[in-house]
Amino acid sequence: MNNHFFDLIEHTNRSVFLTGKAGTGKTTFLNEFVQKTKKKHIVVAPTGIAAINAGGVTIHSMFGLPLRTFLPTTERIDGSLGNNIADLMSHFKYRKDKLKLLREIEVLIIDEVSMLRADVLDMMDFSLRFVRRNNQRFGGVQMLFIGDLYQLPPVVRDEHILKMFYNSPFFFDSLAIKEIPLLTIELTKVYRQSDENFLEILNAIRDGDVANIDFEQLNERFNPDFDSGEESYIYLCSHNKLADDINQQKLAEIKVNPATFEAKLFGDFKENQYPNEQFLELKIGAQVMFIRNDISGEKKYFNGKLGEISALDENEIKVILEGSEREITVKREVWEQKKYSLDQEKNIKEEVLGSFEQFPIKLAWAVTIHKSQGLTFDKVIIDAGKSFTAGQVYVALSRCRTLEGIVLKSKITPEVIFKDNRILQFQGDTFANDSVEQILNQEKYDYSIKKVLRTLDSRWFLNEIEEWNKQSLTTKSIDRVKTNQLYIQLKHEITQLGKIFEKLEKILFQKVQLFIDQKEEWSEIENKTKGAVNFFFNEVKDKIFSPLKEFYSEIKGVKGLKQYNEDFKNWLEDIEEYLNSLKSAHLLETQLLDEKNNKEVSMKIAKVPSQVLTFQLFEEGKTISEIAKERGLVKETVIGHLAKFAEQGLLDISRVITSDKIKIFEKAFKNDPKETLNEWKTALPNDFEFNEIRILINHYNYLKNRGK
Repeated sequence: MNNHFFDLIEHTNRSVFLTGKAGTGKTTFLNEFVQKTKKKHIVVAPTGIAAINAGGVTIHSMFGLPLRTFLPTTERIDGSLGNNIADLMSHFKYRKDKLKLLREIEVLIIDEVSMLRADVLDMMDFSLRFVRRNNQRFGGVQMLFIGDLYQLPPVVRDEHILKMFYNSPFFFDSLAIKEIPLLTIELTKVYRQSDENFLEILNAIRDGDVANIDFEQLNERFNPDFDSGEESYIYLCSHNKLADDINQQKLAEIKVNPATFEAKLFGDFKENQYPNEQFLELKIGAQVMFIRNDISGEKKYFNGKLGEISALDENEIKVILEGSEREITVKREVWEQKKYSLDQEKNIKEEVLGSFEQFPIKLAWAVTIHKSQGLTFDKVIIDAGKSFTAGQVYVALSRCRTLEGIVLKSKITPEVIFKDNRILQFQGDTFANDSVEQILNQEKYDYSIKKVLRTLDSRWFLNEIEEWNKQSLTTKSIDRVKTNQLYIQLKHEITQLGKIFEKLEKILFQKVQLFIDQKEEWSEIENKTKGAVNFFFNEVKDKIFSPLKEFYSEIKGVKGLKQYNEDFKNWLEDIEEYLNSLKSAHLLETQLLDEKNNKEVSMKIAKVPSQVLTFQLFEEGKTISEIAKERGLVKETVIGHLAKFAEQGLLDISRVITSDKIKIFEKAFKNDPKETLNEWKTALPNDFEFNEIRILINHYNYLKNRGK
């Protein structure tokens, strides 16, 4: 991976278009970035197959977008033409878990962006701004676009409608993109081809530079009557039907019985996103192509590698790889349909909705150019007829490692070479390969400090505590004296923290400037930031989170406080999330919270037994009638709860039972103690209630056992 390019995305908030000619390793960069980044991210793609291959989900399923064209206007438009802004908003009624997920994203990765239409990207922009309550473009999310605009273009059904608002269907002509400082980064080392002469021809075709295409040399590969015979060539076609017809015809020519392998489907996996045939018909001797890399790590085959079937049985297939006598055993593999969600720590996790299990091979005498995108072959037959669209000639030719491996069924003429000045203009205006280091040095330190400060900023607590206090003042069933004391105590702590944060912010920005001016060491900034993170973690945990959690444990489950407790719990969860984000805070690569402070922060409270809640209220001075009303209990139950504490000598019985009754019972207990509750009831005056007697028995038994 190019570390400069990785660092640019990881350590700044710059949105990037990562591009490169065919075979320059864009997919490799994506896979490595996803493994290495500390940023919360999701991967989406314009089509189902592209999404499955990129390990992500489709744009439409992630954002719930309509399929019709979007026109970025508030004016009423004919519904048969498309959707306007008002029509679009009704699609953003996401479930709570989707809302949370979209609010947590730091970087959104879009693969195969050449196929992404401008209006679809604008719909994503509207969605993110709406959901994140942030009117910055894309709701402030950093965007990473990956693809090659010279390959397959967006599919546009109603170009005349799109032209009403967009200069082109390409993603870079979306209104949103024009308002962000997008950088184009180009991977330049081609891994697929090494022949300089062939590369020059490919580059000229890619750029639509007709004057510099050596048509004479290219068309030396023209051979309309070519028959591949025993050799393993792959026929690249413009349409599915052409490829299917060739494959079926070739399969029929092999005079042995076919074997059919049915895919195993689990859960939810959409048919239009099947990565291979559901019913795969094969024969010994059939030419096949691998449709993914060997996931075992042994690298026995790769996506696009050709071979010939040498043996078939239900659970495995043997294939002799093209260009060698090596026979390998192939087993079924699994493709997954994914969904993104948040775990309890607010980390983005992938959830598997369904899977498709099938052999990773398909008949490969022919394949469409569309399906060949991203693949590499040694020998291809190409028919570059009039049906080819812009980009298809380049995609078809660039699939092959060498010019010698290509056979042309029709000549390539200047008429099928397209030059798109819009792409040239866009990439020229945003090209940033030469300034990556400079941008990084200017922005990464500032960005890293700002990211830590965003995590540290606790000033939002002030608004939360004021809202909580307002609610406490208008809630009937709450102890106002206690909540007011807690409010005064916490408001003081929160205000102090806010002042400390504002001072810290100024100091750190000054220090970063001094560092950029080479007047201060980065280690000093690192130490200051570490100290701040540890200080804020401990202050918030001990002086704000703990007292609030303790109070919540006392009122949880109290009758009449359902809504109050729900809102209180949401606030506590927000503070818990704040503390956990400090645990994972980094300054560039450095973890900031000390190991000794890295303690579990949890909202979970031990379930308080009912009698304990009753006793807590009793200790606060409440009468039995008040406790019964607040807790929604009958008086007898409250007295029964208190009896349990009388067993331990913890209850001041004079608050529950009159002094006359206490004297009568004490005298009887010393002179004529009884065995059972019923015996006591019979022996005492009628105005003694069972629960009163139980409290008295428990209390005096406790004193007796203690020798008093």
